[in-house]
Amino acid sequence: MGDLNGRTRRRGEELTNAIYTAVLEEVAEVGVGRLTMDGIGRRAATARTTLYRRWSDPVEVLLDALYHMHPVEEPTLGADDLRGDLIRALHLMVTWALSPAGRAVAAILTDPKGAPQVSEALFERVFAKRGDTFTSTVLRHYAERGHFPADLLTPVVVDIGEALVTKRLLDSGTPPAAAELEAIVDQAILPAIGLGRNRAPEI
Repeated sequence: MGDLNGRTRRRGEELTNAIYTAVLEEVAEVGVGRLTMDGIGRRAATARTTLYRRWSDPVEVLLDALYHMHPVEEPTLGADDLRGDLIRALHLMVTWALSPAGRAVAAILTDPKGAPQVSEALFERVFAKRGDTFTSTVLRHYAERGHFPADLLTPVVVDIGEALVTKRLLDSGTPPAAAELEAIVDQAILPAIGLGRNRAPEI
């Protein structure tokens, strides 16, 4: 296809990245239920047969792209800056949410035709294998090093930061400011693991 248009044949990483970009743009535009190999191929300017050499269906292409483009928070090795690491994790989440990968995930989870069949695979094959949620990587890192009891990391506590950031994005359509991310850490996450102040200042 690319050759017919006079384009240089792409191989390896260049071609894979073009396909990843194409599938994320395609699902954000048409949703999971209408995602096809033809649509991905057209957008990536590559033949459908090229896609089938590596993936069995368009959802496989999508999940592979999301896996490779999902960022993983790297906590401070010395485990000496829990608050800072949590704030950085939420900043990373906001950056990801506004990226093509984040917009693609939003399209998946809000598509009534495709969400039931894809959302479970998304959590199992992307999030779970890439550190789950952003702050959970940090929280588990510090719990394993004895900064607070690991049994405090209930599903609610692990998700509380991401849930509040998501609510802010849904409510306003704009990313939370740095001060808001700090407030989420100081007023919600740290108190939930017994490390917060009794009363945090209003912002």
